Amino acid sequence: MKNKIIIYQKYIYLFILFFSLNYFFLSTNLAFSKNINIENIKITKNFDENFEKNVVINSGFSLAFKELMHRLIKSTDQDKINNISLKSIRTFIDNFSIKEEKFIDNKYFVTLDVSFNKQKIFDLLEKKNVFPSLTKKKKLMFIPILVDQEKNDIILFSENEIYLNWVKEKDNKSLLEFILPNEDLEDIILIKSRYDELENYDFNEIINKYNLKDYIITLFYKNSEKIRVLSKVKFNKNLILDNQEFENYKSISELDEIIEKLKVNFTDFWKDENQINTSIKLPLLISVDLRKNNKIKEFENVMNNLDLVSNYFASSIDNKKIYYTLTFNGTHKTFINSIETTGLKLDVKNKIWNIE
Repeated sequence: MKNKIIIYQKYIYLFILFFSLNYFFLSTNLAFSKNINIENIKITKNFDENFEKNVVINSGFSLAFKELMHRLIKSTDQDKINNISLKSIRTFIDNFSIKEEKFIDNKYFVTLDVSFNKQKIFDLLEKKNVFPSLTKKKKLMFIPILVDQEKNDIILFSENEIYLNWVKEKDNKSLLEFILPNEDLEDIILIKSRYDELENYDFNEIINKYNLKDYIITLFYKNSEKIRVLSKVKFNKNLILDNQEFENYKSISELDEIIEKLKVNFTDFWKDENQINTSIKLPLLISVDLRKNNKIKEFENVMNNLDLVSNYFASSIDNKKIYYTLTFNGTHKTFINSIETTGLKLDVKNKIWNIE
Protein backbone atom coordinates (compact mmCIF):
# COMPACT_ATOMS: atom_id res chain seq x y z
CA MET A 1 0.00 0.00 0.00
CA LYS A 2 2.84 2.36 0.90
CA ASN A 3 4.56 1.68 -2.45
CA LYS A 4 1.32 2.50 -4.31
CA ILE A 5 1.08 5.84 -2.51
CA ILE A 6 4.69 6.65 -3.44
CA ILE A 7 4.06 5.74 -7.09
CA TYR A 8 0.88 7.83 -7.07
CA GLN A 9 2.75 10.82 -5.63
CA LYS A 10 5.41 10.46 -8.34
CA TYR A 11 2.74 10.54 -11.06
CA ILE A 12 1.20 13.63 -9.50
CA TYR A 13 4.59 15.30 -9.34
CA LEU A 14 5.37 14.43 -12.98
CA PHE A 15 1.98 15.81 -14.05
CA ILE A 16 2.59 19.06 -12.18
CA LEU A 17 6.11 19.31 -13.61
CA PHE A 18 4.85 18.67 -17.16
CA PHE A 19 2.15 21.33 -16.77
CA SER A 20 4.62 23.75 -15.24
CA LEU A 21 7.18 23.29 -17.99
CA ASN A 22 4.52 24.00 -20.59
CA TYR A 23 3.60 27.14 -18.73
CA PHE A 24 7.28 27.99 -18.37
CA PHE A 25 7.86 27.99 -22.13
CA LEU A 26 4.63 29.86 -22.74
CA SER A 27 5.64 32.40 -20.14
CA THR A 28 9.13 32.81 -21.56
CA ASN A 29 7.79 33.53 -25.03
CA LEU A 30 5.43 36.10 -23.59
CA ALA A 31 8.17 37.73 -21.60
CA PHE A 32 10.18 38.65 -24.67
CA SER A 33 7.17 40.19 -26.41
CA LYS A 34 7.45 43.49 -24.53
CA ASN A 35 7.15 46.19 -27.16
CA ILE A 36 6.55 49.88 -27.64
CA ASN A 37 3.64 50.32 -30.03
CA ILE A 38 3.29 53.21 -32.47
CA GLU A 39 -0.21 53.28 -33.92
CA ASN A 40 -2.03 54.93 -36.81
CA ILE A 41 0.91 55.82 -39.05
CA LYS A 42 -0.73 57.16 -42.23
CA ILE A 43 0.97 57.16 -45.64
CA THR A 44 -0.35 58.31 -49.01
CA LYS A 45 1.34 57.46 -52.31
CA ASN A 46 0.46 57.95 -55.98
CA PHE A 47 -0.69 54.71 -57.54
CA ASP A 48 1.15 54.70 -60.88
CA GLU A 49 3.65 52.58 -62.84
CA ASN A 50 6.35 53.33 -60.23
CA PHE A 51 4.22 52.21 -57.30
CA GLU A 52 5.83 49.64 -54.97
CA LYS A 53 4.00 48.61 -51.84
CA ASN A 54 7.22 47.65 -50.05
CA VAL A 55 8.57 51.16 -50.54
CA VAL A 56 5.40 52.60 -48.99
CA ILE A 57 5.58 50.23 -46.00
CA ASN A 58 9.26 51.07 -45.49
CA SER A 59 8.43 54.78 -45.45
CA GLY A 60 5.84 53.94 -42.77
CA PHE A 61 8.55 52.25 -40.70
CA SER A 62 10.70 55.39 -40.93
CA LEU A 63 7.77 57.61 -39.89
CA ALA A 64 6.94 55.28 -36.99
CA PHE A 65 10.55 55.34 -35.79
CA LYS A 66 10.60 59.14 -36.00
CA GLU A 67 7.42 59.34 -33.92
CA LEU A 68 8.85 56.86 -31.41
CA MET A 69 11.95 59.02 -30.93
CA HIS A 70 9.76 62.11 -30.67
CA ARG A 71 7.95 60.47 -27.75
CA LEU A 72 10.97 58.92 -26.03
CA ILE A 73 13.73 61.51 -26.14
CA LYS A 74 14.10 65.25 -25.70
CA SER A 75 14.25 67.62 -28.66
CA THR A 76 17.87 68.44 -27.81
CA ASP A 77 18.83 64.77 -28.39
CA GLN A 78 17.01 64.26 -31.70
CA ASP A 79 20.10 65.03 -33.79
CA LYS A 80 21.90 62.07 -32.25
CA ILE A 81 19.55 59.58 -33.89
CA ASN A 82 18.81 61.34 -37.19
CA ASN A 83 21.13 59.11 -39.23
CA ILE A 84 19.66 55.72 -38.31
CA SER A 85 19.28 53.76 -41.56
CA LEU A 86 16.11 52.02 -42.68
CA LYS A 87 18.00 48.72 -42.50
CA SER A 88 18.68 49.34 -38.80
CA ILE A 89 15.14 50.53 -38.13
CA ARG A 90 13.77 47.25 -39.51
CA THR A 91 15.86 45.28 -36.99
CA PHE A 92 14.11 47.12 -34.13
CA ILE A 93 10.64 46.09 -35.34
CA ASP A 94 9.10 42.95 -33.84
CA ASN A 95 5.92 43.11 -35.88
CA PHE A 96 3.57 45.42 -37.77
CA SER A 97 0.04 45.32 -39.07
CA ILE A 98 -1.82 47.06 -41.87
CA LYS A 99 -4.80 48.59 -40.13
CA GLU A 100 -6.45 50.00 -43.23
CA GLU A 101 -5.64 50.37 -46.91
CA LYS A 102 -7.61 51.79 -49.82
CA PHE A 103 -7.26 53.17 -53.35
CA ILE A 104 -8.98 56.48 -54.18
CA ASP A 105 -8.41 58.54 -57.35
CA ASN A 106 -5.16 56.79 -58.25
CA LYS A 107 -3.80 57.22 -54.74
CA TYR A 108 -2.93 54.52 -52.24
CA PHE A 109 -3.79 55.17 -48.58
CA VAL A 110 -2.50 52.92 -45.81
CA THR A 111 -2.53 53.04 -42.00
CA LEU A 112 0.07 51.03 -40.07
CA ASP A 113 0.60 49.93 -36.48
CA VAL A 114 4.26 49.20 -35.72
CA SER A 115 5.65 47.41 -32.64
CA PHE A 116 9.26 48.16 -31.69
CA ASN A 117 11.34 45.90 -29.47
CA LYS A 118 11.81 47.92 -26.30
CA GLN A 119 15.14 46.39 -25.27
CA LYS A 120 16.69 46.91 -28.71
CA ILE A 121 15.55 50.54 -28.74
CA PHE A 122 16.98 51.15 -25.26
CA ASP A 123 20.26 49.51 -26.29
CA LEU A 124 20.45 51.81 -29.32
CA LEU A 125 19.86 54.93 -27.24
CA GLU A 126 22.41 53.83 -24.65
CA LYS A 127 25.04 53.48 -27.38
CA LYS A 128 24.15 57.00 -28.52
CA ASN A 129 24.48 58.25 -24.92
CA VAL A 130 20.81 59.25 -24.85
CA PHE A 131 18.50 58.58 -21.92
CA PRO A 132 14.89 57.82 -22.92
CA SER A 133 11.84 58.89 -20.95
CA LEU A 134 8.65 57.11 -19.99
CA THR A 135 5.93 57.77 -22.54
CA LYS A 136 3.50 58.94 -19.87
CA LYS A 137 0.75 61.34 -20.83
CA LYS A 138 -0.11 64.24 -18.56
CA LYS A 139 -3.23 66.37 -18.33
CA LEU A 140 -2.51 69.83 -16.94
CA MET A 141 -3.93 73.31 -16.54
CA PHE A 142 -2.50 75.90 -18.91
CA ILE A 143 -3.11 79.60 -18.25
CA PRO A 144 -1.71 81.95 -20.93
CA ILE A 145 -1.72 85.63 -19.97
CA LEU A 146 -0.81 88.29 -22.52
CA VAL A 147 0.55 91.52 -21.06
CA ASP A 148 0.62 94.52 -23.39
CA GLN A 149 3.48 96.52 -21.91
CA GLU A 150 2.84 99.58 -24.08
CA LYS A 151 -0.78 99.84 -22.94
CA ASN A 152 -0.23 98.47 -19.43
CA ASP A 153 -3.05 96.04 -20.02
CA ILE A 154 -3.70 92.34 -19.42
CA ILE A 155 -5.37 90.51 -22.33
CA LEU A 156 -7.28 87.34 -21.44
CA PHE A 157 -9.36 84.53 -22.92
CA SER A 158 -11.21 85.30 -26.18
CA GLU A 159 -9.33 88.59 -26.58
CA ASN A 160 -6.01 86.79 -26.29
CA GLU A 161 -4.71 85.32 -29.59
CA ILE A 162 -2.43 82.92 -27.73
CA TYR A 163 -5.36 81.52 -25.77
CA LEU A 164 -7.40 81.12 -28.97
CA ASN A 165 -4.62 79.46 -30.97
CA TRP A 166 -2.95 77.28 -28.34
CA VAL A 167 -5.22 74.27 -28.94
CA LYS A 168 -6.66 74.40 -32.44
CA GLU A 169 -7.33 70.67 -32.56
CA LYS A 170 -6.74 67.74 -30.24
CA ASP A 171 -3.34 66.10 -30.69
CA ASN A 172 -3.62 62.48 -29.54
CA LYS A 173 0.10 61.91 -30.08
CA SER A 174 1.22 64.67 -27.73
CA LEU A 175 2.36 63.68 -24.23
CA LEU A 176 0.81 66.83 -22.75
CA GLU A 177 -2.89 67.62 -22.80
CA PHE A 178 -3.42 71.34 -22.12
CA ILE A 179 -6.65 72.28 -20.34
CA LEU A 180 -7.36 75.97 -20.77
CA PRO A 181 -9.59 77.79 -18.26
CA ASN A 182 -13.09 78.79 -19.23
CA GLU A 183 -13.86 82.43 -19.79
CA ASP A 184 -14.97 83.59 -16.35
CA LEU A 185 -15.69 87.19 -15.35
CA GLU A 186 -14.51 86.57 -11.78
CA ASP A 187 -11.19 85.21 -13.07
CA ILE A 188 -10.75 88.20 -15.37
CA ILE A 189 -11.30 90.64 -12.50
CA LEU A 190 -9.01 88.62 -10.22
CA ILE A 191 -6.11 88.43 -12.69
CA LYS A 192 -6.35 92.08 -13.75
CA SER A 193 -6.28 93.14 -10.12
CA ARG A 194 -2.90 91.40 -9.81
CA TYR A 195 -1.17 93.31 -12.60
CA ASP A 196 1.74 94.48 -10.43
CA GLU A 197 2.36 91.05 -8.89
CA LEU A 198 1.67 88.61 -11.72
CA GLU A 199 5.10 86.98 -11.52
CA ASN A 200 4.63 86.16 -7.83
CA TYR A 201 0.93 85.28 -7.87
CA ASP A 202 0.18 81.53 -7.50
CA PHE A 203 -3.22 81.51 -9.34
CA ASN A 204 -4.55 78.87 -6.90
CA GLU A 205 -8.06 80.35 -6.91
CA ILE A 206 -8.34 79.50 -10.61
CA ILE A 207 -6.35 76.25 -10.70
CA ASN A 208 -8.31 74.68 -7.82
CA LYS A 209 -11.55 74.97 -9.81
CA TYR A 210 -10.33 72.33 -12.26
CA ASN A 211 -9.06 69.67 -9.84
CA LEU A 212 -5.69 69.42 -11.61
CA LYS A 213 -2.47 69.09 -9.62
CA ASP A 214 -0.09 70.09 -12.41
CA TYR A 215 -0.12 73.34 -14.31
CA ILE A 216 1.75 75.79 -16.52
CA ILE A 217 1.20 79.51 -16.06
CA THR A 218 2.76 81.51 -18.88
CA LEU A 219 3.11 85.28 -18.97
CA PHE A 220 3.64 86.81 -22.40
CA TYR A 221 5.12 90.31 -22.01
CA LYS A 222 4.61 91.95 -25.38
CA ASN A 223 5.92 95.18 -26.87
CA SER A 224 6.26 96.32 -30.49
CA GLU A 225 9.47 94.32 -31.06
CA LYS A 226 9.74 91.43 -28.61
CA ILE A 227 7.76 88.95 -26.57
CA ARG A 228 9.31 87.85 -23.29
CA VAL A 229 7.80 84.60 -22.07
CA LEU A 230 7.96 83.65 -18.40
CA SER A 231 6.56 80.22 -17.53
CA LYS A 232 5.91 78.58 -14.17
CA VAL A 233 5.80 74.85 -14.78
CA LYS A 234 4.66 72.48 -12.01
CA PHE A 235 5.09 68.73 -12.52
CA ASN A 236 4.85 66.24 -9.64
CA LYS A 237 5.28 68.97 -7.00
CA ASN A 238 8.43 70.25 -8.74
CA LEU A 239 8.36 73.89 -9.86
CA ILE A 240 10.35 74.99 -12.91
CA LEU A 241 10.84 78.62 -13.96
CA ASP A 242 11.57 79.19 -17.63
CA ASN A 243 12.38 82.38 -19.56
CA GLN A 244 12.23 82.68 -23.35
CA GLU A 245 12.34 85.59 -25.77
CA PHE A 246 10.93 85.80 -29.30
CA GLU A 247 10.49 88.36 -32.04
CA ASN A 248 6.99 89.79 -31.88
CA TYR A 249 4.70 87.90 -34.25
CA LYS A 250 3.13 89.70 -37.20
CA SER A 251 0.86 86.89 -38.36
CA ILE A 252 -0.95 83.85 -37.01
CA SER A 253 1.57 81.55 -38.70
CA GLU A 254 4.42 83.27 -36.81
CA LEU A 255 2.41 82.94 -33.60
CA ASP A 256 1.92 79.22 -34.35
CA GLU A 257 5.71 78.83 -34.59
CA ILE A 258 6.15 80.41 -31.15
CA ILE A 259 3.43 78.17 -29.71
CA GLU A 260 5.02 75.05 -31.20
CA LYS A 261 8.46 75.93 -29.78
CA LEU A 262 6.95 76.46 -26.34
CA LYS A 263 5.06 73.17 -26.49
CA VAL A 264 8.28 71.33 -27.38
CA ASN A 265 10.02 73.05 -24.48
CA PHE A 266 7.27 72.11 -22.01
CA THR A 267 7.27 68.52 -23.27
CA ASP A 268 11.05 68.36 -22.70
CA PHE A 269 10.48 69.40 -19.08
CA TRP A 270 7.97 66.55 -18.74
CA LYS A 271 10.45 64.11 -20.29
CA ASP A 272 13.07 65.26 -17.77
CA GLU A 273 10.64 64.32 -15.01
CA ASN A 274 10.23 60.81 -16.45
CA GLN A 275 13.73 60.07 -17.69
CA ILE A 276 14.99 56.47 -17.46
CA ASN A 277 18.60 55.93 -16.50
CA THR A 278 19.31 52.88 -18.66
CA SER A 279 22.87 52.75 -17.28
CA ILE A 280 21.30 51.42 -14.06
CA LYS A 281 20.70 47.72 -14.65
CA LEU A 282 19.42 46.22 -11.42
CA PRO A 283 19.21 42.40 -11.67
CA LEU A 284 16.37 40.85 -9.66
CA LEU A 285 15.19 37.28 -9.05
CA ILE A 286 11.53 36.91 -8.13
CA SER A 287 9.50 33.77 -7.46
CA VAL A 288 5.78 33.05 -7.77
CA ASP A 289 3.91 30.05 -6.35
CA LEU A 290 3.10 27.59 -9.17
CA ARG A 291 -0.30 26.84 -7.62
CA LYS A 292 -1.34 30.48 -8.01
CA ASN A 293 -2.01 30.57 -11.74
CA ASN A 294 -3.88 33.88 -11.58
CA LYS A 295 -1.03 35.44 -9.60
CA ILE A 296 1.48 34.32 -12.26
CA LYS A 297 -0.64 35.91 -15.00
CA GLU A 298 -1.04 39.09 -12.94
CA PHE A 299 2.71 39.31 -12.31
CA GLU A 300 3.56 38.84 -16.01
CA ASN A 301 0.98 41.44 -16.99
CA VAL A 302 2.59 43.91 -14.55
CA MET A 303 6.06 43.13 -15.94
CA ASN A 304 4.81 43.69 -19.48
CA ASN A 305 3.50 47.12 -18.56
CA LEU A 306 6.07 48.37 -16.05
CA ASP A 307 8.11 50.89 -18.03
CA LEU A 308 11.32 50.59 -16.03
CA VAL A 309 11.53 46.82 -16.56
CA SER A 310 13.77 46.59 -19.62
CA ASN A 311 13.46 42.79 -19.90
CA TYR A 312 12.38 39.73 -17.93
CA PHE A 313 12.01 36.00 -18.47
CA ALA A 314 11.14 32.81 -16.61
CA SER A 315 14.61 31.46 -15.82
CA SER A 316 13.90 28.30 -13.81
CA ILE A 317 11.20 26.20 -12.21
CA ASP A 318 10.82 23.58 -9.49
CA ASN A 319 7.89 21.63 -8.03
CA LYS A 320 6.75 24.66 -6.00
CA LYS A 321 7.71 27.89 -7.73
CA ILE A 322 8.50 29.57 -11.02
CA TYR A 323 11.46 31.97 -10.94
CA TYR A 324 11.76 35.13 -13.00
CA THR A 325 14.98 37.00 -13.78
CA LEU A 326 14.47 40.64 -14.67
CA THR A 327 16.43 43.83 -15.29
CA PHE A 328 15.12 47.03 -13.75
CA ASN A 329 16.34 50.52 -14.72
CA GLY A 330 16.13 51.96 -11.22
CA THR A 331 16.77 51.33 -7.54
CA HIS A 332 15.42 48.60 -5.25
CA LYS A 333 13.17 51.17 -3.56
CA THR A 334 11.75 52.38 -6.89
CA PHE A 335 10.96 48.81 -7.93
CA ILE A 336 9.24 48.01 -4.64
CA ASN A 337 7.17 51.21 -4.87
CA SER A 338 6.26 50.45 -8.49
CA ILE A 339 5.08 46.94 -7.59
CA GLU A 340 3.04 48.20 -4.63
CA THR A 341 1.15 50.68 -6.83
CA THR A 342 -0.08 47.75 -8.97
CA GLY A 343 -1.65 45.99 -6.00
CA LEU A 344 0.80 43.06 -5.92
CA LYS A 345 2.41 42.20 -2.57
CA LEU A 346 6.15 41.61 -2.58
CA ASP A 347 8.02 39.75 0.18
CA VAL A 348 11.63 41.02 0.21
CA LYS A 349 12.88 39.32 3.39
CA ASN A 350 14.92 36.68 1.54
CA LYS A 351 17.54 36.85 -1.20
CA ILE A 352 14.94 35.67 -3.73
CA TRP A 353 11.96 38.01 -3.50
CA ASN A 354 8.54 36.44 -3.63
CA ILE A 355 5.13 37.56 -4.93
CA GLU A 356 2.68 36.75 -2.15
